[in-house]
Amino acid sequence: MQIGIFRGPAGKLLNVEELIMDAKLAHADGFHSYWVPQMPMGVDALLALSHVGMAVPEIELGTAVIPTYIQHPISMAQRAVTVTSIIGNRLALGIGLSHKPVIEKQYGYSFERPVRHLQEFLEILNPQLRNEAVRFTGELMSGKNSTMLEGAPAPDVLVAALGPQMLRLTGKMADGTITWMTGNKTLADLTVPTIREAADEAGRQKPRVVVGLPVLCTDDLDAGRERAAKIFQIYGKLPSYRAMLDRESLSGPEDICVIGNEREIRDQLRATFDSGADDVIAVEFGSNKEDEARTRQALRSLL
Repeated sequence: MQIGIFRGPAGKLLNVEELIMDAKLAHADGFHSYWVPQMPMGVDALLALSHVGMAVPEIELGTAVIPTYIQHPISMAQRAVTVTSIIGNRLALGIGLSHKPVIEKQYGYSFERPVRHLQEFLEILNPQLRNEAVRFTGELMSGKNSTMLEGAPAPDVLVAALGPQMLRLTGKMADGTITWMTGNKTLADLTVPTIREAADEAGRQKPRVVVGLPVLCTDDLDAGRERAAKIFQIYGKLPSYRAMLDRESLSGPEDICVIGNEREIRDQLRATFDSGADDVIAVEFGSNKEDEARTRQALRSLL
């Protein structure tokens, strides 16, 4: 079981100095990886991870995730390989469409033809990450560029894919997926078989399945669920995540969260790995120092 720490979807947005301290602690605690999101506010994920990587050795660093609509794939490739040239071959480049309200209302771009958009984005991004020239003209975008950066390791590309079309495309063109608000039944019945079948048909290696989950170790289940419902309420309203909750017949995000005592957390996370996850990246959301310490210790016990 590979368990990482996912810092960002809950609680305070950390600055770079705080991220470095947090990643150092995750590394010292023995976690396999450390992940940060790309939000409309707060630090730039890739730039921040270049600093984190210089300060914190060995631990894998990942973005979860960078929206594709807000930048050109050549630019993203340039930023990503700049990071790997600094920190070495331990960057997981998590990318995704984001959501229509975010892209159109906050950034002012059109959320046009998302599956086609991602396909064309990867057609340009992938060769550039491998330091190969690209000459591509598609229906939505084009890209022409020479080789990118000699000697920089190519990061694995993980796509936030939830539905069948996105999972099939991800299996054919990327190295794996990152899920959020996705339950074990959906993992076992949809996510894992769909992406693996597509990768196999494309002659690609087994894709990595990284599962993001909120985790809280507590004896007060009602209070924990109430806190989860408040913190993660937006995810019950975004259509892509709402669809994942509906597949599990769950009423809200609090029902997907891993909440309970040490034994219950262990059993729930083991069930997630049994459903096909290769990694779980945990969003710890304790309301006080005691909850935070207990949650961290519960996760450490699984390493």
